Amino acid sequence: MSSIGVSERAPLSIDWRAQRSAIDRELSSLCDRHANDLGPQLIEAVRYALLGGGKRLRGLLLLAAYRAAGGTADASALAASIEVVHAYSLIHDDLPCMDDDDIRRGRPTAHRAFGVRTATVAGVAMVPVAALSAFRAARELGLSDEQSANVAGELMHASGAGGMIGGQLLDLDAEGSDPPVEDLERIHRAKTGALIRAAAVIGGMAAQALPAKLDALAEYGDSIGLAFQIADDVLDVTATTDRLGKTAGRDLDLAKGTYPRALGVAGAERRAGELVEQACRALRHEGLLNEELDALAHFAVERAS
Repeated sequence: MSSIGVSERAPLSIDWRAQRSAIDRELSSLCDRHANDLGPQLIEAVRYALLGGGKRLRGLLLLAAYRAAGGTADASALAASIEVVHAYSLIHDDLPCMDDDDIRRGRPTAHRAFGVRTATVAGVAMVPVAALSAFRAARELGLSDEQSANVAGELMHASGAGGMIGGQLLDLDAEGSDPPVEDLERIHRAKTGALIRAAAVIGGMAAQALPAKLDALAEYGDSIGLAFQIADDVLDVTATTDRLGKTAGRDLDLAKGTYPRALGVAGAERRAGELVEQACRALRHEGLLNEELDALAHFAVERAS
């Protein structure tokens, strides 16, 4: 895979920096809004996790899907809510009882900076913050209470036992084994793919898209989520820690089943490319493939970190 970043591939008409900045502003506002509820110790850890950089891929996907489905308002607050869930997942993913990592986004992981107890509780505290934020943001976009609750429910389902958390458990159980590709895909469609799928679907829900379009966005997100994980596995064995902003070679250290291990690097790259084409084809069929969603799909597998 080539190392083309979003800003390099995307047409000049797409201002990724502006969209990322808008999401970051909403995340900062969330921290301010919940500072008294969480208290000084927890809010410091939450702020550290939320505002420490990152691609904002899930938020950008939500915004692009929203516009592709006809949305015209500013959905940055809704995009921020899915980034809260992602940031929480990274805190817990790095804990000693999980992947036990020291570096995330080029700096100490949350539990190294604040201690295991504070980091663990901060991650848990971010879940209701995300749900409340999603509901509030959906209402501000003009959705009804029921529609807004459905948006929040979609986000929580993707992050729960039927999605991200369930996939994480499967991933931990598979350490030290050599799962076949079919099992890897089942694990990572949940662990990584569920939240990326939710980003695309929630964007469509916020724009009140019809069921056929929501189904296409779901297929797109599901395929991109799996492709993103395959690219992660490839980068883990081909990139450096400095380039990644996290510890390179960690999958090997933990004896995880990975796509390069199952398919070889070239085979993993081919599979990721197939998934990108499948994702874009699903959107094209429903007239949803805009420049942003095309660029983000390719970025999922062509990124350098």
